Amino acid sequence: MDPVELLLHPVRLRIVHALSGRTVTTAELCVRLPDVSQATVYRHVALLTDAGIIEVAGEQRVRGFVERSYRLRRDRAVIDARKATVDDHRRAFATATAVLLAEFGSYLDGDPDPVSDLVGYRQHAIWLTPAEREKLIAGLREAILPVLGNEPTDDRAPHLLSPILFPMHEGPTQEGAMREGAMREGAMREGPTQEGAMHEGAMHEGPATPDR
Repeated sequence: MDPVELLLHPVRLRIVHALSGRTVTTAELCVRLPDVSQATVYRHVALLTDAGIIEVAGEQRVRGFVERSYRLRRDRAVIDARKATVDDHRRAFATATAVLLAEFGSYLDGDPDPVSDLVGYRQHAIWLTPAEREKLIAGLREAILPVLGNEPTDDRAPHLLSPILFPMHEGPTQEGAMREGAMREGAMREGPTQEGAMHEGAMHEGPATPDR
């Protein structure tokens, strides 16, 4: 299974997020994903391990069985957007959205304090030139990159940050819409042409009356 198939799955992507910057046991993963069954977590951990996206970081015997802890291999948990197809992008967006819904639902089901936690999910429709767009992305990268390598500490809590930026589908311009509307209105109001009227009359004309 290639990285696209592996990572474009909501449960596997949530496992990748849970392993970001730390080692976690499968039991701890089950606690982190309370809406996912234990059997499902174990199955997806096995798939990610077999693919080399995560690896065993340690083992310890707990109550008669061996418990493994896992860590993420960041260099393997990557999808090359330059090689992604349109369908890949569609699936990736759907997966990312599913993960956001699941993680936010898990947050709200706990002991949430959105005000103190500075929870945000605003959406802004903005107009950008190509140069302005590049500047915006560069600014976001400059703000995000320094904290991506943060190690877990007692005073740090995991957060899910998901910047989303894409051009909105733009319909016809105002001038184009007015022109199209005028053409449609004209077609509705315009009567048949002279030739069309003659054909129409011929179609509705009754039989000729014989000369008497």
